[in-house]
Amino acid sequence: MTDQALSAIRRAFLDRYDDLKARLTQRLGSAELAGDAMQDTWLRLSRAESIGIVQSPRSYLFRIALNVAIDRHRFEQRRPVSTVDLENLLEVPDDAPTPEQAILARSDLEAFKAIVDELPARRRAIFLAARFGGASRQEIADRMGVSVRLVAKELQLALEHCVARAGGLRG
Repeated sequence: MTDQALSAIRRAFLDRYDDLKARLTQRLGSAELAGDAMQDTWLRLSRAESIGIVQSPRSYLFRIALNVAIDRHRFEQRRPVSTVDLENLLEVPDDAPTPEQAILARSDLEAFKAIVDELPARRRAIFLAARFGGASRQEIADRMGVSVRLVAKELQLALEHCVARAGGLRG
Protein backbone atom coordinates (compact mmCIF):
# COMPACT_ATOMS: atom_id res chain seq x y z
CA MET A 1 0.00 0.00 0.00
CA THR A 2 2.91 2.39 0.67
CA ASP A 3 4.16 2.04 -2.93
CA GLN A 4 0.70 3.03 -4.18
CA ALA A 5 0.56 5.99 -1.78
CA LEU A 6 4.00 7.17 -2.91
CA SER A 7 3.00 6.89 -6.57
CA ALA A 8 -0.19 8.83 -5.85
CA ILE A 9 1.76 11.60 -4.10
CA ARG A 10 4.23 11.85 -6.99
CA ARG A 11 1.34 12.00 -9.46
CA ALA A 12 -0.39 14.66 -7.36
CA PHE A 13 2.84 16.67 -7.30
CA LEU A 14 3.08 16.61 -11.09
CA ASP A 15 -0.63 17.28 -11.61
CA ARG A 16 -0.70 20.21 -9.16
CA TYR A 17 2.79 21.54 -9.81
CA ASP A 18 1.66 24.97 -11.07
CA ASP A 19 -0.80 25.45 -8.21
CA LEU A 20 1.76 24.39 -5.59
CA LYS A 21 4.42 26.65 -7.08
CA ALA A 22 2.02 29.62 -7.18
CA ARG A 23 1.08 29.12 -3.50
CA LEU A 24 4.74 28.72 -2.54
CA THR A 25 5.73 31.82 -4.53
CA GLN A 26 3.06 33.81 -2.72
CA ARG A 27 4.21 32.50 0.65
CA LEU A 28 7.96 32.99 0.02
CA GLY A 29 7.68 36.18 -2.01
CA SER A 30 10.02 34.86 -4.72
CA ALA A 31 9.32 32.74 -7.78
CA GLU A 32 12.98 31.76 -7.92
CA LEU A 33 13.00 30.46 -4.34
CA ALA A 34 9.72 28.67 -4.96
CA GLY A 35 11.10 27.04 -8.09
CA ASP A 36 14.20 25.86 -6.23
CA ALA A 37 12.06 24.49 -3.41
CA MET A 38 9.79 22.69 -5.88
CA GLN A 39 12.79 21.08 -7.56
CA ASP A 40 14.19 19.93 -4.21
CA THR A 41 10.74 18.64 -3.23
CA TRP A 42 10.61 16.51 -6.38
CA LEU A 43 14.08 15.17 -5.59
CA ARG A 44 12.94 14.20 -2.10
CA LEU A 45 9.85 12.50 -3.47
CA SER A 46 11.82 10.64 -6.12
CA ARG A 47 14.30 9.33 -3.53
CA ALA A 48 11.65 8.27 -1.04
CA GLU A 49 11.13 4.52 -0.78
CA SER A 50 7.82 4.54 1.01
CA ILE A 51 5.25 6.82 2.55
CA GLY A 52 2.45 6.44 5.02
CA ILE A 53 -1.19 7.23 4.44
CA VAL A 54 -1.73 10.86 3.43
CA GLN A 55 -5.11 12.43 4.15
CA SER A 56 -4.60 15.58 2.08
CA PRO A 57 -2.00 15.22 -0.70
CA ARG A 58 -2.21 18.92 -1.60
CA SER A 59 -1.47 20.06 1.98
CA TYR A 60 1.17 17.38 2.40
CA LEU A 61 3.02 18.45 -0.76
CA PHE A 62 2.80 22.14 0.15
CA ARG A 63 4.20 21.40 3.60
CA ILE A 64 7.11 19.42 2.13
CA ALA A 65 7.92 22.25 -0.30
CA LEU A 66 7.69 24.85 2.48
CA ASN A 67 9.95 22.78 4.74
CA VAL A 68 12.45 22.44 1.88
CA ALA A 69 12.43 26.22 1.41
CA ILE A 70 12.93 26.77 5.15
CA ASP A 71 15.79 24.25 5.25
CA ARG A 72 17.40 25.94 2.25
CA HIS A 73 17.06 29.36 3.90
CA ARG A 74 18.63 28.09 7.14
CA PHE A 75 21.49 26.54 5.21
CA GLU A 76 22.12 29.81 3.36
CA GLN A 77 22.13 31.70 6.69
CA ARG A 78 24.70 29.32 8.19
CA ARG A 79 27.11 29.47 5.29
CA PRO A 80 29.92 31.85 6.16
CA VAL A 81 30.46 33.01 2.57
CA SER A 82 28.08 32.66 -0.34
CA THR A 83 29.26 31.82 -3.83
CA VAL A 84 28.60 35.38 -4.97
CA ASP A 85 30.55 36.76 -2.01
CA LEU A 86 33.42 34.40 -2.79
CA GLU A 87 33.48 35.51 -6.43
CA ASN A 88 33.48 39.15 -5.31
CA LEU A 89 36.38 38.45 -2.95
CA LEU A 90 38.37 36.91 -5.75
CA GLU A 91 37.88 40.05 -7.84
CA VAL A 92 39.35 42.39 -5.24
CA PRO A 93 42.20 44.31 -6.83
CA ASP A 94 45.64 43.78 -5.37
CA ASP A 95 46.76 47.02 -3.74
CA ALA A 96 50.32 45.81 -3.29
CA PRO A 97 52.79 47.89 -5.25
CA THR A 98 54.12 46.50 -8.49
CA PRO A 99 57.88 45.86 -8.70
CA GLU A 100 58.22 49.06 -10.72
CA GLN A 101 56.33 51.05 -8.07
CA ALA A 102 58.52 49.56 -5.34
CA ILE A 103 61.69 50.54 -7.20
CA LEU A 104 60.38 54.08 -7.74
CA ALA A 105 59.41 54.37 -4.07
CA ARG A 106 62.88 53.22 -2.97
CA SER A 107 64.45 55.66 -5.38
CA ASP A 108 62.26 58.49 -4.06
CA LEU A 109 63.17 57.58 -0.49
CA GLU A 110 66.87 57.63 -1.27
CA ALA A 111 66.47 61.00 -3.00
CA PHE A 112 64.55 62.36 -0.01
CA LYS A 113 67.27 61.17 2.37
CA ALA A 114 69.87 62.94 0.23
CA ILE A 115 67.81 66.15 0.25
CA VAL A 116 67.45 66.03 4.06
CA ASP A 117 71.19 65.35 4.40
CA GLU A 118 71.82 68.66 2.57
CA LEU A 119 70.25 70.58 5.47
CA PRO A 120 72.45 72.16 8.13
CA ALA A 121 72.80 69.91 11.21
CA ARG A 122 70.49 71.88 13.57
CA ARG A 123 67.82 72.38 10.88
CA ARG A 124 67.97 68.67 9.99
CA ALA A 125 67.64 67.65 13.66
CA ILE A 126 64.64 69.96 14.15
CA PHE A 127 62.99 68.76 10.92
CA LEU A 128 63.44 65.07 11.77
CA ALA A 129 62.26 65.53 15.36
CA ALA A 130 59.14 67.39 14.25
CA ARG A 131 58.16 65.36 11.18
CA PHE A 132 59.31 61.86 12.07
CA GLY A 133 59.88 61.98 15.82
CA GLY A 134 56.46 63.37 16.61
CA ALA A 135 57.90 66.02 18.92
CA SER A 136 56.11 69.31 19.41
CA ARG A 137 57.83 72.60 18.71
CA GLN A 138 58.01 73.31 22.43
CA GLU A 139 59.64 69.93 23.13
CA ILE A 140 62.21 70.52 20.40
CA ALA A 141 62.95 74.03 21.68
CA ASP A 142 63.42 72.77 25.24
CA ARG A 143 65.61 69.86 24.12
CA MET A 144 67.84 72.04 21.91
CA GLY A 145 67.90 75.09 24.17
CA VAL A 146 66.43 77.42 21.55
CA SER A 147 63.21 79.42 21.24
CA VAL A 148 59.98 78.04 19.82
CA ARG A 149 60.14 80.84 17.25
CA LEU A 150 63.54 79.64 16.05
CA VAL A 151 62.22 76.06 15.80
CA ALA A 152 59.32 77.31 13.67
CA LYS A 153 61.70 79.28 11.43
CA GLU A 154 64.05 76.31 11.00
CA LEU A 155 61.11 74.03 10.17
CA GLN A 156 59.87 76.50 7.58
CA LEU A 157 63.30 76.73 5.95
CA ALA A 158 63.69 72.94 5.98
CA LEU A 159 60.31 72.44 4.34
CA GLU A 160 61.03 75.09 1.68
CA HIS A 161 64.34 73.40 0.91
CA CYS A 162 62.75 69.94 0.62
CA VAL A 163 59.93 71.17 -1.60
CA ALA A 164 62.30 73.11 -3.88
CA ARG A 165 64.69 70.19 -4.26
CA ALA A 166 61.98 67.52 -4.60
CA GLY A 167 60.24 69.50 -7.33
CA GLY A 168 63.18 68.98 -9.66
CA LEU A 169 63.45 65.21 -9.11
CA ARG A 170 60.73 63.98 -11.49
CA GLY A 171 59.87 66.72 -13.83
